[in-house]
Amino acid sequence: MEGFGENSIETSREMERVRRKALGQRGDEPLGDPWTSSSIHSTSQEQKSHAWLFIDSVFPVKLAIWDIRFYYGKIRQEYLIDSLRDIISAVQTHGFKPISIEPHVKDGGVFVLFEYIPSQSEDVLPIIQSDLRNYVRSRGGVPSSAGIRRGDIWVVHGQPWREDMNRFASPLLRVVFDGADPHEESLYHTFRPFGRIIDITAPAPFSGTSYRASTVTFSDLRSSIVARNVVYGIRVGQTRLRTLFVPPVQGHVIRDWITKHPRFVIPVVVFFLGTLTYTIFDPLRALMVEGKILDWFDYREFRLYQWLRRNTVGRLTLRSTDTADADTEAVWQGRQDAEITLHNYLDDMPTNVAFVYGPQGSGKSKMLSRILQDKKRPATGYWPVFTFLNSMSNLVDLASVGVIGQKAGLSSSLPDQVKQILEIVGTALRSVSSARRKQAHHSHENAVRAEEQLRDTKRVLGLIRCGVWHDPRMGPVAGGGVIAELGMGDEPFGERDEDCVIYPNEVITPILSAPIREGSNTPVLQGVTALPIVVLKNYVTNSKEDIMGVFAKWAAALVEGQTAHVVVVSHNRENSKSLAKALPSKPLNMIALFDADNASALEFIKTTLHEAGVEVQFSYEETEMINCLGGRASDLASFIHKMRAGQTPMDAVDDIIRQGVSELRKQVFGDDIDDARSLPWSREHAWAVLRALASKDTVPYYETLMNAPFKGDEGPLRSMEQVEMITVDTQNGRPSSIRPGRPIYRYVFKRLVGDPIFRATQDLASNAKLIESAEATVRGCERELEVLRTIGYDSVHWWSRPTAIGMRAKYLMGKMEDAQATLEKLERRNGELKKVLSECESHSTASILSLQGSTPLPGHPKTLRDLTNASTLLTLPSSFGAIQLGETFSGALAVNNESAATVDSVSLRIEIQTTTSKVLLADIGGPTLSLIAGDTLEATSTMRSKSSDSTSWPALSRTNFPLAHEGPQRWRR
Repeated sequence: MEGFGENSIETSREMERVRRKALGQRGDEPLGDPWTSSSIHSTSQEQKSHAWLFIDSVFPVKLAIWDIRFYYGKIRQEYLIDSLRDIISAVQTHGFKPISIEPHVKDGGVFVLFEYIPSQSEDVLPIIQSDLRNYVRSRGGVPSSAGIRRGDIWVVHGQPWREDMNRFASPLLRVVFDGADPHEESLYHTFRPFGRIIDITAPAPFSGTSYRASTVTFSDLRSSIVARNVVYGIRVGQTRLRTLFVPPVQGHVIRDWITKHPRFVIPVVVFFLGTLTYTIFDPLRALMVEGKILDWFDYREFRLYQWLRRNTVGRLTLRSTDTADADTEAVWQGRQDAEITLHNYLDDMPTNVAFVYGPQGSGKSKMLSRILQDKKRPATGYWPVFTFLNSMSNLVDLASVGVIGQKAGLSSSLPDQVKQILEIVGTALRSVSSARRKQAHHSHENAVRAEEQLRDTKRVLGLIRCGVWHDPRMGPVAGGGVIAELGMGDEPFGERDEDCVIYPNEVITPILSAPIREGSNTPVLQGVTALPIVVLKNYVTNSKEDIMGVFAKWAAALVEGQTAHVVVVSHNRENSKSLAKALPSKPLNMIALFDADNASALEFIKTTLHEAGVEVQFSYEETEMINCLGGRASDLASFIHKMRAGQTPMDAVDDIIRQGVSELRKQVFGDDIDDARSLPWSREHAWAVLRALASKDTVPYYETLMNAPFKGDEGPLRSMEQVEMITVDTQNGRPSSIRPGRPIYRYVFKRLVGDPIFRATQDLASNAKLIESAEATVRGCERELEVLRTIGYDSVHWWSRPTAIGMRAKYLMGKMEDAQATLEKLERRNGELKKVLSECESHSTASILSLQGSTPLPGHPKTLRDLTNASTLLTLPSSFGAIQLGETFSGALAVNNESAATVDSVSLRIEIQTTTSKVLLADIGGPTLSLIAGDTLEATSTMRSKSSDSTSWPALSRTNFPLAHEGPQRWRR
C-alpha cells in the first residue's frame, strides 16, 4: 500500500532516533514497532514524561510543486524557530521544557518534543496546552513567515510523521483503519476539535490494499493539516488510524464547483450575459435606429427605384392635389400663431423643450403633421426586440430566488427598460446629428468653393473683354515680330492702365474681400436643419409618473446636448411639471392651442358640410345655438356627424348637451357611493365649482381655493383639470381663473344646476358638510368659554377696562353667534330643499333629463318622450331617501310601445344598488322579445329591508329598448 510500507517505518524510526538523541539515550537500543509505540514516553529514572506538540501556520503551506512560497519559508526558518523556542520556553507548567523543534515546512508547521512532570491525579497535557496557548496569545500569537499570527498549539495524540513526498495539503483527509471499522460518531468526535467537518464518507475498501478507509472533508485547509499531523497513529478502540491527504478530484471539478456555489456563479453568468448584450445587441439596435432615420434600408429612397417609378408607374398615375386639409386649415385661424412659434423653435439651435398643449380636438397632431410633412419618421426603428426574454428573465429570477435566496438581476422594471431603450435611441440620434452636421459642413464648403470659382471665372471674362487680361503663356507662343511687340509684358495691369468701354449689359463682378453674408447656406443654419426632430405624443403624467419621468430626463438630455429638437405634445398644461423638473434652469417653450373662435368654427362647419354635399343656411337662433359648442373640434365634429345624419341644428346641439350631462354625472359624481369614493375629489368639491361656473364664465382661482369646501387644498382642482372638467388659466406664471374645460360644459353645468332634484340633493350634501363644520365651531367655542370661566372670566362693565380674557370671550361669543346663524340658515335651507324633494314626483331625474326627446308625445305625461334609437342608463338619485329596518321598497318600470310598428329585441334590467351590495330585481326580455304596437312591458319589484342599520338606496335601473318608448316610473315605499 502506498504510504504504508518500508518508507513510513523508516521515517518513524528516524523520529524515534531524534527523540533519543535529544534525551541522550544510546542509538543502538531497540526502537520497537513504530505502530505500537506511543508518542508519550516516561523515564523512570527522572520521573519525567515526553510528548510532542504541533504548531501550525508557521510557514506557508505548500500547495503544489510550483508553489514558490515554500522557499520563502525556508529562508526564514531559522529565525522563526529561534523566536518560537524563546516564547514557549517561558512556560514552566508541570515542568514543561522544550527539548527539540523539528520543522515540517511542507505542511507549514513544526513539531516540538518536550518533557514534563506527570501527575497521578489528573491529565496534565491539556493543562500544558492551555497554558501554552494563553501565553503565546499574550505575546501576540505564533510567529509566522507572513507576519500573520494565526497559528495555534496542539498536543500530538498520535505519532509525528515528517514525510517530504509530493503529497500536498488539501481539505480532504483520508483515514485508513488498521483494524475494525470505527463508528462514524467516533470519527466525528476525534476530528471535530480541529475544525468544522463537512462530510464523512462511509468506510470503503482502500484501492490497492486490504485496508478500509473513510474520507473526512474539512471546511478549510488549516483544519485538515492540523488533523493530519496531530491524529496520525492514534488508536480509536482497537483500531489504529492513519491519515493522509487526498488530492482534489480532477474530474468534474468545475461542474461540481458551479453547482455548489450558485451565489457566485449566477451573478457572474448574468454579468457576462449583460456584457454580451451591451457588446452586440445594443450597438446593433443603435445601428438600426440610425439606419431608419437615414433611410439606409428603405428601398423607396434609392435613386434607382425613384427613377424607375418616375418612368413607369409615375407616367401612368393621374396626379391630384388634395386641398381638403388646406381648406380646413384656412378657416382655422387660431393655429397660425402656434405654427409660427413652433417654426421659430425648429429654426434655432435647441436649448429647451417645446411643449405643445391644448384640449383634445384642438388640432395639435394635425398642426405637427403639416409642419413635419416632409419628415416621415413614424418610429425610431429600435430592433431587435426579444419580447420573450422578459418572461424568461422572470422565470430565471424566480428560480434564482429558490436556489440562492435572491434575484439574479436579469429582469428589470418597466422604467428601467424604457430608460435603456431611450439611451440606445439617444446614442443613435447623436450619431445621426454628428453625421448630418459634417455633411452640412462639407456641402457648405463645396458651395463656397464653387461660388469662388464662378466669381473668378466671371472676373477673368470681364478682364478679357476689356482687353486688360494677359496670359503669360502667350509670349513663348507668339515669338518675335509684330505680334510679340503688340503683346504685353509679364507685369500686372493696374486700374490706371485699363482703358476700355464697359457696355451696360456687361457688368464686371469684383472680388469680394468681405465675409460671406449670413443666409440659408451658412453652416449654422444647415446644421440646425440637419438636427433630428423628436416628437413625444400623448404625454400624460397622472397614471405613469415614473415612466414619464424617464421620458422627461431623456428629452432634457437631448436638448442640453443639442442633439435634437424635442417637441412634447400633451392635452393639459399640468403635464409640463415633470419636464420643468428635468430642466430646472431653463424655461419650457410653451405653445398653446385653444379652441377656435365662433366665426372660424361656423365657417369650419359650413365648409365641412359643403364638402359632404349638405348645403345649409343657419338662422340667427340656430347660429346662437351652434355658438354654444364654442370652437372645440371634437364637439364640432360630433355636431357635423349629427347634421349629416339628418338632425336639425337645435336637436344636434341639445343632444350633445344631454350627452355631456350624462358623461359629467358619471365621471365627476360617480354612479354610486363606491365610485364617488374612488374619485380624487369629493362630490362637494365638484358641485361647488359646477354651481359657480353655471352662472359665470370664469371664477377667480384663489377665491375658490380659499373658500369651502376646498379650504386651501389644490389637489381636487388639479385633478378636475386633469379630466378636463375645468381649465385653469394662468397669468404671469400663476393660476388666475377657472373656466369650463369645454365650451359646451357651461351649458351642461347650467342644465345640471337647473335640475331641481339634482340641485337639491347636492345642496343637501354640501350643507351637511357646512353644518358639521359650523357645529364643530360652536362646540369648540363652548369648550373654550368653559375654560375661560374656570380661569375667572367676569362680565365686562362699561366703566371698567376690558381684560385679555374678556376680549377673548367676546371674540368667541361673536364667532359662535356667526356659526349659530349659519346653522340656522342652513337648516332653513335644508327644510326648503326637502320640501322641494317631497313636492316632486319620485321619478328618476336622470332618466327624464337623458331621455328627453325633441317634443313630448301628445296626450301623454310630460315625462314621456319619443325614445327612438334610445339606449341609456337611468339612475335614481340618492335623495330618494333611506330604507329603515322593516320598511318595504317597491318599484315598477313600464316600457310602452306607442309607435305604429313592432319593436324587436326589447330588454329591461332593474338593479338596486345599496351601500354594501347590488341586488338584481328584474331582467326581462332580450333578442327574442318583441313588442307590437300598443304593447307594454312592465316590471314590478318589492324588497323588505332586513338590515339593522338604515340603508341608503340609490336605485339603479338599466334599460335597453331600441325604437321603444319609456313610460312613467313610480317608486314608492
